[in-house]
Amino acid sequence: MVAAYVSTLFFVVAFAQGLKLTAEPAIIEDIRDAQPTAARIVAGLPAVEGQIPFQTSIRMVDNIGGVYSCGGSIIDNKWVLTAAHCLANRDTFVVRFGVTNLTRPEIIVETTHKYIHPEYDEIRAGVQTADLALLGLDHYIPYSANVQPVRLMSKAQKNINYEGVTMIVSGFGRTDDLWNGGAASEILLWVYQRGVSNEECLRWYPTSQVIKEQTICAGYYDNPSQSSCQGDSGGPLTIVDADGERTQVGIVSFGSTAGCNSPFPSGYVRPGHYHDWFTEVTGINFDWDSDAIIPGSSESSSEESNGSSSEEDAGNPPSSEEDAGSPPSSEEDAGSPPSDEEDEEARERVHVVEY
Repeated sequence: MVAAYVSTLFFVVAFAQGLKLTAEPAIIEDIRDAQPTAARIVAGLPAVEGQIPFQTSIRMVDNIGGVYSCGGSIIDNKWVLTAAHCLANRDTFVVRFGVTNLTRPEIIVETTHKYIHPEYDEIRAGVQTADLALLGLDHYIPYSANVQPVRLMSKAQKNINYEGVTMIVSGFGRTDDLWNGGAASEILLWVYQRGVSNEECLRWYPTSQVIKEQTICAGYYDNPSQSSCQGDSGGPLTIVDADGERTQVGIVSFGSTAGCNSPFPSGYVRPGHYHDWFTEVTGINFDWDSDAIIPGSSESSSEESNGSSSEEDAGNPPSSEEDAGSPPSSEEDAGSPPSDEEDEEARERVHVVEY
């Protein structure tokens, strides 16, 4: 989590490493040489035990010895949901469960059972629309107060416009950009985001071919530095639904080459579009009856908690301006896309990259 400001525009796929401005979306691995990047939630807050019990940390080694980290979410006691670009061209994965501090996980599991969505080209890798994958475990993990599954967006919710809805994204990573001397965080961090319509998201990224109906975008809550970033890929973007339950509406996928501290929204995969594939792979139906459920409004979401009325618990938005600042009161505060006149040249330099 950081609050630094970066001027160069870039669209980062869920936070891996590097920098290279291209005409098409690019993964962070492809932009590594020009500018190092780091893994972190930007401008976030430390999670307490049990606040985000579905969060996992995934570590993996590639075929040349490089070590990478991503996030993931527990959807069943034998299955973890993450981003495809995290698992692409890697074979062994170490997953930590029940963890708010990486040095004290409740459970550590190693697995080689990866299932990348068939519409994701593992050879090409990089930023793609179907950027999702599953990790299968050899044994059931026991649930506890710190290890719990998250409910996935239902099929009926898959195309809901979450514009303006308060959301939470979480993950592990550096407290600042690597080139600023930031050290990797051992603590699980989380930050508020506001939903952005796909139409608005495309205004920020007018040349992107990735943002489609399977995509959900989210931007900062009240500080332009609030964002998911490198190393958070595969982690959960959640809301509190009208029934008070936490629902995962996105999988961290990509960000902007402008930097994680920029006002550009990040992109996430909507799991609601992929229930048939989940069932095909796992034999489990993760869909649920959401006919009576409406998406959390910005008001109802701002009252969200992690099954508790305590503000110290998971996710009540800060209760005072001192804690979090007032929500943006204007397009200028909230960060409008650059206008053609004001920043046409800058917008042309923006691209999608993996986180």
